[in-house]
Amino acid sequence: MKINQFAHLTVNAKTKARELNQIGFLNCDVQHNDDLNHIWIQFILACLPHLKTPAAKKAYLSDLLATPTLDVVEFKQSQTVDLKTFYLVALQLLDFEADADFDIDDPLGSMDKLGLYHAQQLNDRTDLINALYDLLCTHTKHGQTLLDRLAALGYFTKFYDLPAIKKPLFFNGKAQPIFDTNKLIREVVYVESDLDTDHDGKLDLLKVEIIRPKDTEHGLKVPVLYTASPYNQGTNDSLGAKMLHPATAKLTHKTPTTTSYTDIKFEAKAPNLPPKREVAGRSTRAEETFDRELSYTLNDYFLARGFGVVYAAGIGTRDSEGFRTCGSQEETSSTTAIIEWLTGKRRAFTNRSENIEIKAWWCNKKVAMTGKSYLGTLATAAATTGIEGLETIISEAAISSWYDYYRDGGLVVSPDGYVGEDADVLAQECFSRRKDLAQYQKIAAKWQTQLDAITAGQDRQTGNYNRFWDERNYLNNVANIKCDVVLVHGLNDWNVKPRNVFNLYQALQDLPVKTKLILHQGQHIYINNFQSLDFTDMMNLWLSHKLYGIDNQATTVLPDVLIQDNVKPDTWKTYPTWQATTTSKLWLTQAGQLADTPDTGTLSFNDQLTPKAFADYQADLDLWKNDLVSSETSPLEQARLKFQTAPLEQPLLISGAPKLSVKVACSADHGLLSFMLVDLGKAKRLNETPTVLEPKGILAGYNWRENDLVEFTLGKDTSFKLISKGHINLQNRTDLWRNDELLVDKFYQLEVTLQPTHYQLPAGRRLGLIVYATDMFGTLRGNEDISYTLDLADCNLELPYFNN
Repeated sequence: MKINQFAHLTVNAKTKARELNQIGFLNCDVQHNDDLNHIWIQFILACLPHLKTPAAKKAYLSDLLATPTLDVVEFKQSQTVDLKTFYLVALQLLDFEADADFDIDDPLGSMDKLGLYHAQQLNDRTDLINALYDLLCTHTKHGQTLLDRLAALGYFTKFYDLPAIKKPLFFNGKAQPIFDTNKLIREVVYVESDLDTDHDGKLDLLKVEIIRPKDTEHGLKVPVLYTASPYNQGTNDSLGAKMLHPATAKLTHKTPTTTSYTDIKFEAKAPNLPPKREVAGRSTRAEETFDRELSYTLNDYFLARGFGVVYAAGIGTRDSEGFRTCGSQEETSSTTAIIEWLTGKRRAFTNRSENIEIKAWWCNKKVAMTGKSYLGTLATAAATTGIEGLETIISEAAISSWYDYYRDGGLVVSPDGYVGEDADVLAQECFSRRKDLAQYQKIAAKWQTQLDAITAGQDRQTGNYNRFWDERNYLNNVANIKCDVVLVHGLNDWNVKPRNVFNLYQALQDLPVKTKLILHQGQHIYINNFQSLDFTDMMNLWLSHKLYGIDNQATTVLPDVLIQDNVKPDTWKTYPTWQATTTSKLWLTQAGQLADTPDTGTLSFNDQLTPKAFADYQADLDLWKNDLVSSETSPLEQARLKFQTAPLEQPLLISGAPKLSVKVACSADHGLLSFMLVDLGKAKRLNETPTVLEPKGILAGYNWRENDLVEFTLGKDTSFKLISKGHINLQNRTDLWRNDELLVDKFYQLEVTLQPTHYQLPAGRRLGLIVYATDMFGTLRGNEDISYTLDLADCNLELPYFNN
């Protein structure tokens, strides 16, 4: 176990004493008392808000070990607290376990091994107060700071009744949970958009769910964490499942074209909109409430700390108006409309019929957007408009270009695990407005027309980049971004693949905004509940600065690039950037090697499988991947080429986007190539899905919501690990929007950029490259009798790497 804290601020002794006094850990008696034991014991007692009587507290002190032979009560009668004693007790307060987590004879060494900060001396009152302050900021075994753990025990309830003028409260640069979550106000308003996506002659109204502290009723103005979630009002999963496109469609020849980007570039047109509603009255009180939102646990955490939270599902969702459009300009506008209302630049109404206007009078006009996947995607989309009031986004596992989600290299490529899904399927799934049956019956025909237009626009016939996808490419508008950005993504996310965050991160480097990048070893997940990383504290530091203006050096203290190690558990490292500038080139050889020098000759494979093998692999995708990479006797033996290095003499840290240069001939007038970069060698590797260490172990406040404590752990021995992959339609050698000719058996040179990665291969492992055609996880499965031949003299792999 190792704890990595990046949000623990270093402050001076004067600041420490002042902040400890503000939260009630350092009263005048303690602050001016030279009796170290007295200060120490008073601190421990303050850490027991759940114990209400002196007898209960004394019993707790008797259970704390001060030395290998004395408990705290026994110790204080004859000895004075020193550094070793202080941290032996501290480890117990932090809920670490003797023998399992620390050595009672060496608490300081144990702190070092756990990655926990500790003081270097404890000689006087100032030293002790400094150590007490830092201990409150130190993470417990439960993935929270000690102070957050005490909050869950009720420590901050005595602050609930502070006047609004004295709220919020900050400690170590971060907002503290002094807001009573049992008194949160929940209300609903309807924001009027500048859209009429259902063509009913009225501007679409958008339902907004608001959660804000009771203190806003008494003058406190709070910033907002806004999560735009198309799933928030329900989904149509069964309808989406019925619409899935067949995965067994065959690739077809595309008529050669000379299409340029200008030909398919999206140009926005000013819509012909109906007039705005006539305001019939004004109110400061909403008319609707709700019982429970589909929440994000990071938002839950901030509700106890003086932030409002807003959820909006957008156009075409239940209780809102309009149609879903899957990533289009209208969905972006639907998203930013909520921010405009929060900042006083747009109208909302108390209900959908009477036109009674209501303002966000309780908001301080500062907004951050949060959320993962589609939620983070809409945050990215909103940021690219440069909208005023959006101070930052925390965009997790988000799409930056919808083409890179549903397509790759001129091919239809499904997100892993969602074979047959496409933009039209997702639109149908998220069109929860159909759950309001009376409304839906009136608009069903129009909705089908809208759905048909999405199906046509997405173009599953060619897989090309076109005007439909260009509209949904937020990278086109990155230059408009004015807010600071936090990007979070899984290096093993094959749903929203790493190219989405990589391209956005690279584009942001040219802008005068602060960008923070966090890459983890997981799949498509949130990371605010991990034991090894203080992600929630980092975001508290960040949002306290961005939304409340606290001068806590968040933009400099938090690392610009933070990446989880894939070899050592619980290890997070900082880097100057993601894309390494040093590269090496490996050549594909006749002997199946990745070598330092070129080779000559050709190698071939055929993509067609027997009907039985084809059926078996479609039914068991993991079997297909295992046979593709590691088996030499499977039905895939003749359906792929495998190349590998000799065992590495030194570790290799690949960082960035690997590139392939391949010269290939195809036995048909259409074809594709797929590539996998793999780590070969039997070893225990980190699981891509986190292990639950403690169900409901993370508490967001007192009698408030909770989250599972999780961590990536080493799994059983495996023989390989996917590092990166890529695909290309052989007729898209020049551009994604242009069809090149493909003559039978003629060699063509092509370049392929694989998905970006950050991956360390230890010494002794082999780097492998698999060249194949049909990818059962993503591409169409035509099972055609097509042979592919590589001219090895012109086939190489370029790797970006950092020197270890």
